[in-house]
Amino acid sequence: MEGVCYIVGAGDNEGTLFIKKPEDFVIAADGGLLTINGLGIVPDIILGDFDSLGYVPKGDNIIRHKVEKDDTDMMLAVEKAIELGYHNITIFGGTGGRTDHTIANLQTMLYASINGVNIKMMDSGNVYRVITDEKIILQAKNKGTFSVFAMGGRAKGVNIEGAMYSMKNGELTSDNPTAVSNSFAGHNVNISVEEGSLLIIEER
Repeated sequence: MEGVCYIVGAGDNEGTLFIKKPEDFVIAADGGLLTINGLGIVPDIILGDFDSLGYVPKGDNIIRHKVEKDDTDMMLAVEKAIELGYHNITIFGGTGGRTDHTIANLQTMLYASINGVNIKMMDSGNVYRVITDEKIILQAKNKGTFSVFAMGGRAKGVNIEGAMYSMKNGELTSDNPTAVSNSFAGHNVNISVEEGSLLIIEER
């Protein structure tokens, strides 16, 4: 499916801003509906158990789930986006508030990446990306930081080029933050992993 599926949750939405194009799709995950309404955007789907929203909205685009469930509202929203065929997903409102939900959302991003989805999450201070067996380019900046972490086990064949600190054919593990707090140096930063998944956190 062409276009971007935007998913807005109830977390840190201070940096939430986007323009919905005709080919895009918007999912309000529970309390994220308030933020979407504030942007003047009509969501295509409103989904969740609506505990954070505080009421059940009305309409024919509502998907209501029980509070007692195995998946988070964000996971359900990502699964719906994948089911609809979207390969590009951007999450807002996925951090802040409860730390356990932030970690859950990072795991949700890993699930999407493993399933071939280009996914990122944004808040007021950072952009979070997860990549699997692929490469990514961070646009050049004269200042600012980024960090790279292994997700879901060992990440092999890791390359970081164009930053203050480089890595060639390295290995990252989930129990050692070897590649934390790198810096931009005025060049595009190329990050790749041959086997495994990486979480990349870039300062906005």
